[in-house]
Amino acid sequence: MTRSRSTILAAALAAALALSACGFHLRGSTSMANLPFETVYLAFPDTSSLGNELRRNIRAGNGTRVVTDAKSAEGMIDLISEARDKVVLSRNTQGLIREYTLYYKVTFRVRDAKDRVLLAPTEVVLKRDISFNESQVMAKEREEEMLYRDMQTDLVQQILRRVAALRPAVAG
Repeated sequence: MTRSRSTILAAALAAALALSACGFHLRGSTSMANLPFETVYLAFPDTSSLGNELRRNIRAGNGTRVVTDAKSAEGMIDLISEARDKVVLSRNTQGLIREYTLYYKVTFRVRDAKDRVLLAPTEVVLKRDISFNESQVMAKEREEEMLYRDMQTDLVQQILRRVAALRPAVAG
């Protein structure tokens, strides 16, 4: 038994060495991604939870400040549209709904201080499937809200990654 443990340990150590030798590293929090702007303006409604989460993630990052005046910003992230949708995915033999697909769609663009478009309007669509049980309506509503919050967090990370990738375009 100790021989198999040492074999497993040796294999794990070899795998770790191989991964570190090839340059592999765990992806850190993308909220810490370096954005190509020192200051950024977010053109989101004040009541937008997506905008608030994006603002928090940028503030937690390295060096980019969120400003409240578009004229003092090096970059601007404009929210063009944001929509949530729920579509019936399947029904049972009695015609009752068994599953839904939840959609969260956001379209945004990025501009610089001279109003040049750095990232054309880009749509990000996320979807999640959720089962439905009419005897657990309250629990399923809470689950749906949790899925939408999870999708919102995912959207924020995707937006930040796309904006961070603009670095070469801004420098050039």
